[in-house]
Amino acid sequence: MPLLNLDGDILIYIQEHIRSSVLDKIFPNITFLGDAGIFWLILTAILLCFRKTRRAGVCSAIALLGSLILNNFILKPLVNRTRPYELVDGLVLIGKKAKDASFPSGHTGASIASAVALCRHLKKRWSVPLLILALMIAFSRLYIGIHYPTDVLAGLIDGIALGLMAWAIEGCLFRKTAWYPGITEECSTTVEQGEGAVTEGK
Repeated sequence: MPLLNLDGDILIYIQEHIRSSVLDKIFPNITFLGDAGIFWLILTAILLCFRKTRRAGVCSAIALLGSLILNNFILKPLVNRTRPYELVDGLVLIGKKAKDASFPSGHTGASIASAVALCRHLKKRWSVPLLILALMIAFSRLYIGIHYPTDVLAGLIDGIALGLMAWAIEGCLFRKTAWYPGITEECSTTVEQGEGAVTEGK
């Protein structure tokens, strides 16, 4: 298949022209940050602990849950794609073999979904580095030879979609419920103060 051949050719190109002894030590550690979404789960838990960052944490939690359901419970079993190191001649895997299917990249999907979701409520000085880290995790999956480029591309696309979906769901929850301890009261106080200022102005 032409697409499969192109996928394999890209991985072989990375192996022959980009891999180095230094990067071989760096990228496995970067990919580790996406194992089971560990980095994003810890970050989300920390954000949920503080009132000022709670909405960002909720956004990220929704995105990560969506990624788990879509990528791990639906798409991977449905497509059931064999890992590239099993099919691409000459491709050498860095690290341990995976136990699940290849398509899509769960590391990519979860990382991008969480990073995009966090952009909603975090300032650029935090959200931009997180987006860069998510992209590095995505590339690391190609670098170590555990995913096809189309696996990563699919994870990238559904990660963006899930991150944006999390924006909408979190916004709806925030408007319709008092689910965020401290935040709803703070917003109500701000609104009341604003209304008072308008009244005084009149």
